[in-house]
Amino acid sequence: MGLKYYITTTLPYINARPHIGFALEIIQADVLARWQRSLGKEVFFNTGTDEHGAKIFQKAAELKKTPQEYCDESAKPFLALKEKLDLSFDNFIRTTNEHHIKAAREFWKRCDANGDIYKKTYKAKYCVGCELEKTDSELENGRCPIHPNKDLETIEEENYFFRFSKYQKPLLDFYEKNPGFVIPEGRFNEIKSFAKQGLQDFSISRVKEKMPWGIPVPGDENQVMYVWFDALVNYISCLNWPNDENRFEEFWGGKDDRRAIQVAGKDNLRQQSAMWQAMLMSAGLPNSKQIFIHGFITSSGQKMSKSLGNVVDPADLVEKYGTDATRYFLLREIPAYEDGDFSQKKFEERYNADLAKGIGNLSARVTTIAKRIGATMSEKFANADLQKEIEAARANRDEFLAQYKFNDAAAAVWKLVNLGDRYIEQTQPWKTKDAAAVGDLLLLLSKIADLIEPFIPQTSKKIKALLAGEEVGILFPRI
Repeated sequence: MGLKYYITTTLPYINARPHIGFALEIIQADVLARWQRSLGKEVFFNTGTDEHGAKIFQKAAELKKTPQEYCDESAKPFLALKEKLDLSFDNFIRTTNEHHIKAAREFWKRCDANGDIYKKTYKAKYCVGCELEKTDSELENGRCPIHPNKDLETIEEENYFFRFSKYQKPLLDFYEKNPGFVIPEGRFNEIKSFAKQGLQDFSISRVKEKMPWGIPVPGDENQVMYVWFDALVNYISCLNWPNDENRFEEFWGGKDDRRAIQVAGKDNLRQQSAMWQAMLMSAGLPNSKQIFIHGFITSSGQKMSKSLGNVVDPADLVEKYGTDATRYFLLREIPAYEDGDFSQKKFEERYNADLAKGIGNLSARVTTIAKRIGATMSEKFANADLQKEIEAARANRDEFLAQYKFNDAAAAVWKLVNLGDRYIEQTQPWKTKDAAAVGDLLLLLSKIADLIEPFIPQTSKKIKALLAGEEVGILFPRI
């Protein structure tokens, strides 16, 4: 059995079109999946759509459609990201899939059998935008800080609850034994602090009569599962759990600490690293191995929102600048661990500097000179320093990717582009007709193409085609 590597994004709600923040997340996951495949591992890369809950039910009602009709239409733009962003995911799960529904019900039964589900009447403030209950301490001026334009709802009804409070010590013990469980460290400290303050049991169902769009609760057809409880189960239902225990064990339950990786935004920290982990403990299943938490993308310094009209659709960026340019900007310009800013000016500056004048220009110069003097690629570097630089760049790229520092990993590879430009100026092969120097440059370009594949796969293929003598046109026309 070869080494396995599992990676998943969160599942975005389909009540709005894909936005640039989710594009960042799924591209980051794609880079990791491609990188791990290049290391010889068998990769399972999961993504999909979250299709139950109040937001979906309300949106479908507004549009005078059934919830399923709305879901079927709204899932299409998310699935279309595979082609638009050149993604390599292996599985696209929808939480309305029949298998997922059965898996979620089985998961509920296991938690219930462990004594962790009970029924009570309660009253709570609820943010439909987050699909989460909110305590007063979490509110700013009486509103959810993440969705300040949405009115909070007050829910008063009898629901099922999960005994989250029971898992305070098990979670804290788990965090203690797994010091790298959440990356970056600041987010890990945040969730540990949250758990230390005490955990409150949370509602995991809704009254079907009021909100019917959900998975029926086993043994109580008058209640449907709370959307978060249902959706989180996708991370294992996608592996055909509980039907295929061997597959589940290989990708999720294995001993290798690099398996079962989750990528999520900072607004998902609590759900992924505390709620979901407690639920797994309750069901008697292995915990996730590691969770990477990325920040938000602002627009010219402002939070993106529909009301401000500054939401960026990744499909528009692809249409205007191309797939690889969109991927590269998000990976290179947005800080790995913090919020990052998008503006058209920043995008075009990065595009011209690193792509048009950088990798694009180097590829054109080297292959043009090679044709002019009839040089061919070296089998190995005549200049040993170039080989050392390649090895250093690969080691740095891999080290940074292991830490989810995508911007630093890309920068490590792009140092080789600058190296190529300097080597051309030093050797001046257009004058000297130095075939050995050009052979080294062609080999350097080939190595760069390999190293950039996880980041900008289409460009990697085009450079290899260029080196094979094919016509591919200008890689990145200047803006």
